[in-house]
Amino acid sequence: MLEIYIDGASKGNPGPSGIGLFIKGEGHSIQIGEYIGESNNHIAEFIALIRGLEEAKKLKTTFVSVRSDSKIVVNSVEKQFVKNEHFKPYLEKALSLAKEFELFFIKWVPEDQNKAADVLARQAIHKMVKAST
Repeated sequence: MLEIYIDGASKGNPGPSGIGLFIKGEGHSIQIGEYIGESNNHIAEFIALIRGLEEAKKLKTTFVSVRSDSKIVVNSVEKQFVKNEHFKPYLEKALSLAKEFELFFIKWVPEDQNKAADVLARQAIHKMVKAST
């Protein structure tokens, strides 16, 4: 089973945003931090989920457990519903990817248990902001 810790971060709302993924299990220990452009924190969280599932697919795993400190993302996936229309395409993409795995779980974790992904997301923003100055 792969465990994927995800986080999204924005410097401003909206503002420069990044995602962080920490993937472990099945012999893997992968850290990904990517700048995603101007966004808000919630959309960055959904993008992190999608990107994490895409990475899991590349690794050809069948069991995925995602951990996120975003209650909006976790609740939306669990209920397969989101009120905010701006989040709908991201949720639909994430649910479509999740169906490709034999087993898929998502669990909310407190921020202090998601520090690795948070650091990666913030580093991605910092590197891009620093590079553009």
